[in-house]
Amino acid sequence: MKILLCHNYYRHPGGEDSAYLAERELLTHFGHQVLEYVRRNEEIRDDGFLSKVKLGLQTIWGDGSISELRNLLHREKPDIVHFHNTFPLISPGAYYPFHEARVPVIQTVQNYRLACPAAILYRNGHTCRECLDHSLWRGVLHKCYHQSHPATAAVALMLAFHRLRQTWNEMVDRYVVPTEFVRGKLVEAGLPAEKISVKPNFVYPDPGMRAGTGEYALLVSRLVPEKGVRTLLESFKRLPNTIPLRIVGDGPLRSELEERKDRENLASVRFEGWLSRQRVLEMIAGARFLISPSEWFEPFGINIIEAFACGVPVITSRLGGPSEIVEDGRTGIHFTGADPGDLAAKVQWAWGHPLEMEMMGKAARAEYETKYAATRNYRLLMKIYDKTMSSQRAVSPAGA
Repeated sequence: MKILLCHNYYRHPGGEDSAYLAERELLTHFGHQVLEYVRRNEEIRDDGFLSKVKLGLQTIWGDGSISELRNLLHREKPDIVHFHNTFPLISPGAYYPFHEARVPVIQTVQNYRLACPAAILYRNGHTCRECLDHSLWRGVLHKCYHQSHPATAAVALMLAFHRLRQTWNEMVDRYVVPTEFVRGKLVEAGLPAEKISVKPNFVYPDPGMRAGTGEYALLVSRLVPEKGVRTLLESFKRLPNTIPLRIVGDGPLRSELEERKDRENLASVRFEGWLSRQRVLEMIAGARFLISPSEWFEPFGINIIEAFACGVPVITSRLGGPSEIVEDGRTGIHFTGADPGDLAAKVQWAWGHPLEMEMMGKAARAEYETKYAATRNYRLLMKIYDKTMSSQRAVSPAGA
């Protein structure tokens, strides 16, 4: 099969980029002819008002990307096109040439951009449903995207424009989401339920089951407010300094968190900074458990299934996709999100019960093999592709 993959890379790599790369490698491994069209946010120039206006218009209808994709379509004639992230440089307008050519259009959704200008349904330290329950303009009022009225208005206008044009309903043949939780939110936002398939993310290649029981608690995350990193530090303030915590990742809160660590004498906490994926997997394999303290509706959490692949249990908040992935008491432990006292209690119990955590780690590895291994994921993806292509052929006029 000839498959065209389209993706807009973020300036700071995250889970969406990792999921895209894993899927690209998987399709290549199984012998498909994989074509790529990628844009990168490093291309964005921030040199004044006119450049911001141009970017806003491109977010709505990216003429440059659409023209390039139309040429690629005519030259390569792919069997299917699979979009991952289109924001901001590719734009939803890129669906149109493929729809017109009757090439099936797949769109993976790894966040809540279609329902919320900020894409995270989170504001001022709390989950937020205002754009779902009222209108997109609530996001503009609150400056939810980059703390800017104009920037948020540009995203809201893009969403409103394509809702009005029925782009989401008519130009996309199939949506792919990582959890039932995300599917539910997109249905609330108005996407047709019958077009949304649930296919989890996966780990490829398999890092293998770790040896030993681990020597520290671990966080792997961007250091941003919605990831719950402040709550995590507050919880360790309540714990004895004999429980080591390693924090892997970087972000705008790093300086604040490091200053707090020093000020509050959190000697057991160490910041590792950004690491390569291989080093991240090594850090996961060396942990007694992974902590996922997100305070937003985390859609999935790739680091959770990376932990499962290594046989490491996970302590996660009861919010969003992670609580769907981690079974409380079997593959990890749930705690109440944004509650440092509850998190501290769960960490202390986990650290004091290594045999129980080792059993959870073995169950987590079995869960990975059953649900998140590459071969199973490939079969799920092929089933989605085949179903979508069959539906496209069924609605095409004779001779088309």
